[in-house]
Amino acid sequence: MRTHPLRSEIWLTDLGMVGKIRPTLIISADLDDSDRDIVCIVPRTTKVRGTRFEVAHQGRGFEPGAFDAQGLLNVPTTRCLRRVGVVDGPTMARVENALRSWLGLA
Repeated sequence: MRTHPLRSEIWLTDLGMVGKIRPTLIISADLDDSDRDIVCIVPRTTKVRGTRFEVAHQGRGFEPGAFDAQGLLNVPTTRCLRRVGVVDGPTMARVENALRSWLGLA
């Protein structure tokens, strides 16, 4: 059984004392054996503010919310506790666009 997160999956991730445990979207490339056990994530929030860097997301088992590109983080895979979903291609593309915009790569 695979225990590491893959790109486009949603995992419950321990973001530390202040951030608590919340759903996050894995956006980094899939890991190889020689890579560090680190993934890049975008947190999911239910406190939507309507910024240009948020991507709306509604999924089975989730309250209405959004992925917030401004919350971009790198975390060890050990903080990714459990897979809870996967996003579709169009949603992933919107998150990628929001990240490009946030990072000034657009």
